[in-house]
Amino acid sequence: MKPADNEAAAVGKARHKDKKQKRKKQNDATDDHCGAAIAKEGAPHEKKKQKQMKDGGEVEEKMKMLKPTVSIAVAGSIIDNAQSLELATLLAGQIARAATVFRIDEVVVFDSTPTSENGDTGDGEESGARFLVRILEYLETPQYLRRRLFPMHKNLKFVGLLPPLDAPHHVRKHEWSEFREGVTLEGDRSKGTLVDVGLSKNVLVEQILEPGKRVTVAMGTNRDLTTACIREVVPPSTPREEMGSYWGYKVRYASNLSGVLKNSPYKAPSDCVWWTCWFGRKH
Repeated sequence: MKPADNEAAAVGKARHKDKKQKRKKQNDATDDHCGAAIAKEGAPHEKKKQKQMKDGGEVEEKMKMLKPTVSIAVAGSIIDNAQSLELATLLAGQIARAATVFRIDEVVVFDSTPTSENGDTGDGEESGARFLVRILEYLETPQYLRRRLFPMHKNLKFVGLLPPLDAPHHVRKHEWSEFREGVTLEGDRSKGTLVDVGLSKNVLVEQILEPGKRVTVAMGTNRDLTTACIREVVPPSTPREEMGSYWGYKVRYASNLSGVLKNSPYKAPSDCVWWTCWFGRKH
Protein backbone atom coordinates (compact mmCIF):
# COMPACT_ATOMS: atom_id res chain seq x y z
CA MET A 1 0.00 0.00 0.00
CA LYS A 2 1.25 3.46 -0.88
CA PRO A 3 2.08 6.03 1.84
CA ALA A 4 -0.62 8.38 0.47
CA ASP A 5 -3.27 5.68 0.92
CA ASN A 6 -2.14 5.03 4.49
CA GLU A 7 -2.45 8.69 5.38
CA ALA A 8 -5.94 8.91 3.87
CA ALA A 9 -7.06 5.86 5.86
CA ALA A 10 -5.68 7.32 9.09
CA VAL A 11 -7.46 10.64 8.47
CA GLY A 12 -10.75 8.81 7.83
CA LYS A 13 -10.45 6.85 11.05
CA ALA A 14 -9.72 10.02 13.01
CA ARG A 15 -12.77 11.76 11.55
CA HIS A 16 -15.00 8.78 12.34
CA LYS A 17 -13.68 8.70 15.89
CA ASP A 18 -14.36 12.43 16.34
CA LYS A 19 -17.93 12.05 15.06
CA LYS A 20 -18.54 9.13 17.42
CA GLN A 21 -17.30 11.12 20.42
CA LYS A 22 -19.45 14.16 19.50
CA ARG A 23 -22.53 11.92 19.14
CA LYS A 24 -21.87 10.41 22.57
CA LYS A 25 -21.56 13.85 24.16
CA GLN A 26 -24.84 14.92 22.57
CA ASN A 27 -26.61 11.81 23.87
CA ASP A 28 -25.24 12.36 27.38
CA ALA A 29 -26.42 15.98 27.34
CA THR A 30 -29.86 14.91 26.15
CA ASP A 31 -30.12 12.30 28.91
CA ASP A 32 -29.14 14.85 31.55
CA HIS A 33 -31.74 17.30 30.24
CA CYS A 34 -34.49 14.67 30.21
CA GLY A 35 -33.56 13.51 33.70
CA ALA A 36 -33.79 17.04 35.03
CA ALA A 37 -37.15 17.55 33.31
CA ILE A 38 -38.50 14.31 34.74
CA ALA A 39 -37.32 15.28 38.21
CA LYS A 40 -39.06 18.65 37.88
CA GLU A 41 -42.28 16.99 36.66
CA GLY A 42 -42.08 14.35 39.39
CA ALA A 43 -42.18 16.90 42.20
CA PRO A 44 -45.75 18.19 41.55
CA HIS A 45 -46.90 14.67 40.76
CA GLU A 46 -45.65 13.52 44.16
CA LYS A 47 -47.43 16.44 45.85
CA LYS A 48 -50.64 15.56 44.01
CA LYS A 49 -50.31 11.96 45.09
CA GLN A 50 -49.79 12.98 48.72
CA LYS A 51 -52.84 15.27 48.55
CA GLN A 52 -54.98 12.46 47.13
CA MET A 53 -53.86 10.15 49.92
CA LYS A 54 -54.69 12.81 52.50
CA ASP A 55 -58.13 13.46 50.99
CA GLY A 56 -58.80 9.74 50.83
CA GLY A 57 -57.89 9.38 54.49
CA GLU A 58 -60.27 12.18 55.45
CA VAL A 59 -63.11 10.60 53.46
CA GLU A 60 -62.44 7.23 55.08
CA GLU A 61 -62.48 8.85 58.51
CA LYS A 62 -65.80 10.54 57.74
CA MET A 63 -67.25 7.23 56.54
CA LYS A 64 -66.26 5.64 59.84
CA MET A 65 -68.02 8.42 61.74
CA LEU A 66 -71.20 8.07 59.66
CA LYS A 67 -72.83 4.82 60.71
CA PRO A 68 -74.70 3.22 57.82
CA THR A 69 -78.43 2.74 58.27
CA VAL A 70 -80.88 0.34 56.66
CA SER A 71 -84.53 1.17 56.00
CA ILE A 72 -87.21 -1.09 54.58
CA ALA A 73 -90.57 -0.11 53.13
CA VAL A 74 -93.64 -2.33 53.43
CA ALA A 75 -97.00 -1.78 51.76
CA GLY A 76 -99.90 -1.58 54.18
CA SER A 77 -102.02 -3.55 51.73
CA ILE A 78 -100.21 -6.71 52.89
CA ILE A 79 -102.45 -6.59 55.98
CA ASP A 80 -105.59 -6.20 53.89
CA ASN A 81 -105.02 -9.67 52.46
CA ALA A 82 -105.18 -11.30 55.91
CA GLN A 83 -108.42 -13.19 56.51
CA SER A 84 -108.81 -12.32 60.19
CA LEU A 85 -107.51 -9.98 62.88
CA GLU A 86 -105.52 -12.79 64.43
CA LEU A 87 -103.76 -13.66 61.14
CA ALA A 88 -103.08 -9.97 60.48
CA THR A 89 -101.48 -9.67 63.92
CA LEU A 90 -99.31 -12.74 63.31
CA LEU A 91 -98.19 -11.34 59.95
CA ALA A 92 -97.22 -8.02 61.55
CA GLY A 93 -95.31 -9.95 64.22
CA GLN A 94 -93.30 -11.78 61.56
CA ILE A 95 -92.33 -8.44 59.97
CA ALA A 96 -91.27 -7.06 63.36
CA ARG A 97 -89.15 -10.13 64.11
CA ALA A 98 -87.46 -10.03 60.70
CA ALA A 99 -86.67 -6.32 61.15
CA THR A 100 -85.09 -7.06 64.54
CA VAL A 101 -83.09 -10.09 63.39
CA PHE A 102 -81.60 -8.17 60.45
CA ARG A 103 -80.98 -5.04 62.56
CA ILE A 104 -83.20 -2.73 60.49
CA ASP A 105 -83.06 0.92 61.57
CA GLU A 106 -86.34 2.10 60.07
CA VAL A 107 -89.53 0.43 58.87
CA VAL A 108 -91.57 2.62 56.54
CA VAL A 109 -95.20 1.58 56.06
CA PHE A 110 -96.67 3.22 52.99
CA ASP A 111 -100.39 3.34 52.29
CA SER A 112 -100.97 2.19 48.74
CA THR A 113 -104.69 3.04 48.91
CA PRO A 114 -105.17 5.81 51.49
CA THR A 115 -108.84 6.65 51.94
CA SER A 116 -108.58 9.53 54.40
CA GLU A 117 -106.10 11.75 56.15
CA ASN A 118 -105.95 9.68 59.34
CA GLY A 119 -105.94 6.28 57.69
CA ASP A 120 -109.51 5.24 58.57
CA THR A 121 -111.53 3.23 56.09
CA GLY A 122 -114.69 5.24 56.73
CA ASP A 123 -116.46 2.72 58.99
CA GLY A 124 -114.24 3.35 62.01
CA GLU A 125 -111.74 0.62 61.10
CA GLU A 126 -108.04 1.34 60.66
CA SER A 127 -106.46 0.89 57.25
CA GLY A 128 -103.95 -1.89 56.83
CA ALA A 129 -101.07 0.60 56.95
CA ARG A 130 -102.22 2.19 60.22
CA PHE A 131 -102.80 -1.26 61.75
CA LEU A 132 -99.30 -2.38 60.78
CA VAL A 133 -97.75 0.80 62.23
CA ARG A 134 -99.53 0.24 65.55
CA ILE A 135 -98.42 -3.40 65.90
CA LEU A 136 -94.82 -2.67 64.86
CA GLU A 137 -94.51 0.18 67.35
CA TYR A 138 -96.06 -1.94 70.11
CA LEU A 139 -93.68 -4.85 69.59
CA GLU A 140 -90.59 -2.62 69.37
CA THR A 141 -91.41 -1.03 72.74
CA PRO A 142 -89.95 -2.81 75.81
CA GLN A 143 -92.58 -4.79 77.69
CA TYR A 144 -92.41 -2.70 80.88
CA LEU A 145 -93.35 0.48 78.94
CA ARG A 146 -96.24 -0.79 76.84
CA ARG A 147 -98.98 -0.26 79.43
CA ARG A 148 -97.99 3.40 79.88
CA LEU A 149 -97.48 4.19 76.20
CA PHE A 150 -100.29 2.19 74.54
CA PRO A 151 -103.89 2.58 75.69
CA MET A 152 -106.37 -0.23 75.21
CA HIS A 153 -107.31 -0.79 71.56
CA LYS A 154 -109.27 -3.51 69.81
CA ASN A 155 -106.51 -4.07 67.25
CA LEU A 156 -104.16 -5.09 70.07
CA LYS A 157 -106.42 -7.98 71.02
CA PHE A 158 -104.09 -10.76 69.79
CA VAL A 159 -100.65 -9.24 70.49
CA GLY A 160 -100.35 -11.52 73.49
CA LEU A 161 -99.99 -14.45 71.07
CA LEU A 162 -96.80 -12.99 69.59
CA PRO A 163 -93.41 -14.10 70.95
CA PRO A 164 -91.17 -11.36 72.38
CA LEU A 165 -88.54 -9.85 70.09
CA ASP A 166 -85.77 -10.11 72.72
CA ALA A 167 -84.06 -7.06 71.23
CA PRO A 168 -80.98 -5.73 73.11
CA HIS A 169 -82.96 -2.75 74.43
CA HIS A 170 -85.64 -5.04 75.90
CA VAL A 171 -83.74 -5.33 79.17
CA ARG A 172 -85.30 -7.38 81.95
CA LYS A 173 -85.87 -6.14 85.48
CA HIS A 174 -82.98 -8.11 87.03
CA GLU A 175 -80.51 -7.12 84.31
CA TRP A 176 -78.30 -4.04 84.34
CA SER A 177 -77.50 -2.11 81.19
CA GLU A 178 -75.58 1.11 80.57
CA PHE A 179 -78.65 2.38 78.71
CA ARG A 180 -82.33 1.73 79.27
CA GLU A 181 -85.54 2.87 77.63
CA GLY A 182 -87.95 4.68 79.90
CA VAL A 183 -91.05 6.86 80.06
CA THR A 184 -91.24 10.19 81.88
CA LEU A 185 -93.60 10.47 84.85
CA GLU A 186 -95.54 13.23 86.54
CA GLY A 187 -94.23 14.74 89.78
CA ASP A 188 -92.01 17.42 91.26
CA ARG A 189 -89.84 19.04 88.58
CA SER A 190 -87.63 21.07 90.95
CA LYS A 191 -84.68 18.67 90.69
CA GLY A 192 -85.45 17.04 87.36
CA THR A 193 -87.84 14.43 85.94
CA LEU A 194 -88.66 10.97 87.25
CA VAL A 195 -88.42 8.21 84.65
CA ASP A 196 -89.71 4.65 84.78
CA VAL A 197 -86.94 2.46 83.30
CA GLY A 198 -88.37 -0.91 84.34
CA LEU A 199 -86.37 -1.30 87.57
CA SER A 200 -87.53 -1.61 91.19
CA LYS A 201 -87.31 2.20 91.55
CA ASN A 202 -87.78 5.12 89.21
CA VAL A 203 -84.67 7.13 88.34
CA LEU A 204 -84.16 10.89 88.27
CA VAL A 205 -82.84 12.65 85.17
CA GLU A 206 -81.55 16.20 85.09
CA GLN A 207 -83.68 17.36 82.13
CA ILE A 208 -87.18 18.83 82.66
CA LEU A 209 -89.48 16.84 80.36
CA GLU A 210 -93.21 16.51 79.89
CA PRO A 211 -94.82 13.30 81.24
CA GLY A 212 -95.62 10.33 79.02
CA LYS A 213 -92.61 10.75 76.75
CA ARG A 214 -90.39 7.81 75.81
CA VAL A 215 -86.68 8.52 76.38
CA THR A 216 -83.31 6.76 76.39
CA VAL A 217 -81.53 7.07 79.74
CA ALA A 218 -77.78 6.70 80.26
CA MET A 219 -77.58 4.52 83.39
CA GLY A 220 -73.79 4.14 83.52
CA THR A 221 -72.22 1.63 85.91
CA ASN A 222 -73.43 3.14 89.20
CA ARG A 223 -76.33 0.99 90.38
CA ASP A 224 -77.56 3.48 92.95
CA LEU A 225 -81.27 3.99 92.19
CA THR A 226 -81.90 6.77 94.72
CA THR A 227 -82.61 10.33 93.61
CA ALA A 228 -79.13 11.28 94.82
CA CYS A 229 -77.75 9.72 91.63
CA ILE A 230 -78.96 11.89 88.75
CA ARG A 231 -79.01 10.30 85.29
CA GLU A 232 -79.10 11.87 81.85
CA VAL A 233 -81.40 11.52 78.84
CA VAL A 234 -79.45 10.87 75.63
CA PRO A 235 -80.42 10.53 71.94
CA PRO A 236 -81.68 7.04 70.95
CA SER A 237 -78.66 6.65 68.65
CA THR A 238 -76.15 6.88 71.54
CA PRO A 239 -76.19 3.16 72.54
CA ARG A 240 -75.38 2.19 68.97
CA GLU A 241 -72.64 4.80 68.60
CA GLU A 242 -70.94 4.06 71.92
CA MET A 243 -71.52 0.30 72.35
CA GLY A 244 -72.25 -0.77 68.78
CA SER A 245 -75.46 -2.35 70.02
CA TYR A 246 -78.65 -2.58 67.99
CA TRP A 247 -81.30 -0.42 69.65
CA GLY A 248 -84.49 -1.23 67.80
CA TYR A 249 -86.19 0.20 64.73
CA LYS A 250 -88.20 3.34 64.11
CA VAL A 251 -91.60 3.16 62.43
CA ARG A 252 -92.71 5.79 59.93
CA TYR A 253 -96.01 6.11 58.09
CA ALA A 254 -96.00 7.32 54.48
CA SER A 255 -99.27 8.28 52.83
CA ASN A 256 -97.96 7.21 49.40
CA LEU A 257 -95.00 5.53 47.74
CA SER A 258 -93.11 8.75 46.99
CA GLY A 259 -93.19 9.67 50.68
CA VAL A 260 -90.91 6.71 51.44
CA LEU A 261 -87.86 8.58 50.10
CA LYS A 262 -88.97 12.21 50.34
CA ASN A 263 -89.64 12.31 54.08
CA SER A 264 -86.68 10.27 55.31
CA PRO A 265 -85.31 11.48 58.69
CA TYR A 266 -81.76 10.70 57.62
CA LYS A 267 -79.85 13.65 56.14
CA ALA A 268 -77.49 11.67 53.93
CA PRO A 269 -78.97 10.46 50.61
CA SER A 270 -79.53 6.76 50.07
CA ASP A 271 -76.54 4.98 48.53
CA CYS A 272 -78.60 2.08 47.25
CA VAL A 273 -82.35 1.62 46.77
CA TRP A 274 -83.93 -1.73 45.85
CA TRP A 275 -87.55 -2.20 44.88
CA THR A 276 -89.09 -5.65 44.63
CA CYS A 277 -92.34 -6.72 43.06
CA TRP A 278 -94.63 -9.55 44.12
CA PHE A 279 -92.48 -11.99 42.18
CA GLY A 280 -89.29 -11.03 44.06
CA ARG A 281 -87.61 -9.28 41.14
CA LYS A 282 -85.31 -6.38 42.06
CA HIS A 283 -85.63 -3.01 40.30
